[in-house]
Amino acid sequence: MRKLIVLLAIVVALSFVFAASFVFAGEKEKVTAGEVSGQLEIFSWWTAGGEAEGLNAIIEIYEERFPEVELINAAVAGGAGANAKPILATRMIGGDPPESFQAQIGKFLIDTWGVSGLLEPLNFIFEEEGWYDDYSESMIKNLSMGDDILAVPVNIHRTNIVWYNPKVFKDIGAQPPTTFDEFFAVSEKLERAGIIPFCLGDSVITEATTAFENILLGVMGPDDYEGLFDGSIRWDSRITKEAIATWVKMLDYVNDDHSALTDVQAAQYVADGIGAMTISGDWQNGYFKSVGLTPNREYKFMPTPGTAGIFNGQSDAFVLPKNVKNRAAAVEWLKLCGSKEAQDAFNPQKGSIPARFGPDISLYDEYLKWSIESYANDRFTPSLSGGIAISEAWLSDINDVMTVLNTEKNVAKAARAFQAAADKNLE
Repeated sequence: MRKLIVLLAIVVALSFVFAASFVFAGEKEKVTAGEVSGQLEIFSWWTAGGEAEGLNAIIEIYEERFPEVELINAAVAGGAGANAKPILATRMIGGDPPESFQAQIGKFLIDTWGVSGLLEPLNFIFEEEGWYDDYSESMIKNLSMGDDILAVPVNIHRTNIVWYNPKVFKDIGAQPPTTFDEFFAVSEKLERAGIIPFCLGDSVITEATTAFENILLGVMGPDDYEGLFDGSIRWDSRITKEAIATWVKMLDYVNDDHSALTDVQAAQYVADGIGAMTISGDWQNGYFKSVGLTPNREYKFMPTPGTAGIFNGQSDAFVLPKNVKNRAAAVEWLKLCGSKEAQDAFNPQKGSIPARFGPDISLYDEYLKWSIESYANDRFTPSLSGGIAISEAWLSDINDVMTVLNTEKNVAKAARAFQAAADKNLE
């Protein structure tokens, strides 16, 4: 259903592009606080733990700066935007866009919203604010369709992280695993101690896909992993099947209720000592902190097996739809989102790192300092589930395969289905 709504949105939106005229982008006037008023609706799926706190940190700055604006936080709960995206597509089709909405950069941004023609280019903001020197070339590339910059990024998330409870490992006299052989050996020991080795929450299947992409990366290495997305490596190849088989074997050590839990609930199992570890993005850092835990004390972190020296990442951004009711307020929101002030307020709460250069390192905890250093020095690979690597339609197909794979655990069948999805989406 989600894929159908998104595809329908694109088709209908394209027809609107050619049938309607839009006013956008050329306006570069400066706006003072007293000139900005009315309502500003911000649409996202940040409702839980650190993500909600991070968003609220930006909102508080905006409301202080523009007190005449009534800011409406229209966040919709649901991991990875599972519930928000269909609602957003319906609103965009119906000509009722929010002033700004959350989008994931890369293929998600371009292949869904970029091709629709419903977004206003934001080059004028980057020029006015002098941001071309504040963001990397690769970041700007992933924000752009052709010469048009379509979004303002607020963060970078890393997905290849094992979050673990150090007390659990200490109690059984074991170390957290850095290889898959170590993972299976310590999982046996954890099970004998009555501890869930691998906590998974995939009531939203994308959360399983997030963990799975890092098993692909760890088994295949970065070159072959990236080759899956341009067709140079097949999903039914020997090395890919090995990665799928590794995932299936790991499923033998997950909690029985994984399909009923969110990824945050799975992380809570780790926090409570019911489970030992979870594989998830570093939004979990924000969650752990929101429940009063301290990194490198009650919880620790490390790269997923086989991915040391690699930063598998994704990024969230905000966009400006055409024909919004309060464009002036929306432009000021985007200028704030891209600023050092906002990103240093948002990211320590969210559990992510700034998308722009030059953060105030003193504001960041031990995990985030480690992540900032890793991003600067390690190889960056694009997240599959986070939308940089593949389109949303392709991810929807992969999620469908994951749902069956997690139930049937049939490696050969899954490899064929993954390859069929690649053939369809790489046409």
